[in-house]
Amino acid sequence: MGPPCCNTRPSSALIFDLRQVAGWTSLDLRYLKAEAARAYTAAMIQNPVLFALDASREFGEKVALRLGLPLSPHEEHGFEDGEHKSRPLASVRGRDVFVVQSLHADASQSVNDRLCRLLFFIGALKDASAASVTAVVPYLAYARKDQKSKPRDPVTTRYVARMFEAVGTDRVVTLDVHNLAAYQNAFRCATEHLQANGLFVEHFVPLLRGGEAVVVSPDAGGIKRAESFRLRLAAALGRPVAAAFAEKHRSGNVLSGELIVGDVQGRCAIILDDLISTGSTIARTVKACRSLGAASVYAVASHGLFVGGAAQLLAGDALDGIVVTDTVPPFRLGEGQARAKLTVLSTAPLFAEAIRRIHEGGSIVELLEG
Repeated sequence: MGPPCCNTRPSSALIFDLRQVAGWTSLDLRYLKAEAARAYTAAMIQNPVLFALDASREFGEKVALRLGLPLSPHEEHGFEDGEHKSRPLASVRGRDVFVVQSLHADASQSVNDRLCRLLFFIGALKDASAASVTAVVPYLAYARKDQKSKPRDPVTTRYVARMFEAVGTDRVVTLDVHNLAAYQNAFRCATEHLQANGLFVEHFVPLLRGGEAVVVSPDAGGIKRAESFRLRLAAALGRPVAAAFAEKHRSGNVLSGELIVGDVQGRCAIILDDLISTGSTIARTVKACRSLGAASVYAVASHGLFVGGAAQLLAGDALDGIVVTDTVPPFRLGEGQARAKLTVLSTAPLFAEAIRRIHEGGSIVELLEG
């Protein structure tokens, strides 16, 4: 077979034998090599790039496993004066990039350290010509201060949003923020809000097959969140689930209020909140439910911070179980009664599927409804 004609280039999608190649010019071969490189690049761009910063590497590995993708390499380097730098060690040019970093403190890094490292890394990705950068933040810090409750109060939710936008973040994905409306309104970039309700329903349905349940919001502000979970639980059980909420007043970090609105007597009371911090709100609600005759009481929250004296407050016999997700590792509980009651549900499959759908243009709404 003779050489290709002057206006026909070899296709990288075909395999040629030596008789074909022997008749090609060096220009033809260079063209074939360039076509093959372009085809390889196009195939690679079809896959997202996934990074997990060191502080959230364990969680990132679980997400990567569910996606069937490796974590891309990166470097984090600290300097003697406390400053640091981070950079990707793989090309991100023209790629959809996802960065995993949960913004909770631990023994090695503060909330501010984690936030700063994430922002700097996103900036480096944008400078490296990433097509888009999505911050995957299982626990979003500073989301509780979403309004001015006192004169001259800060609104940290909005300030954090501006920092993400300043470094060029295209999208933020998180789970069960304190105030959904405040989160959605604070960011100008795209936001996705995942919910752990489906995980909690799967956990409780087997436990509630033979008894009546009531979903309790620990304060009036959480009623909408609790109602969403209650409706989904009732649908899964195929029978009604009662609703209740607790009275709560806070002044100078002092909680008060013991009233429960709703019937909990003889029922399994599931106290649902977005997070457990010191445990005082949950402990107060547990005590009120027990005093009104609840048959059993469970505390459920998307984020288990367990700071301060939470381990002691949640250790009593009045509380039968604690259910949280893995957005924040429960390292502060240590060994003891509270830890023995704890069940941790994995959100890695949920985040992995959200990443897949964002990259492929799928529906997050259908994911949360499924």
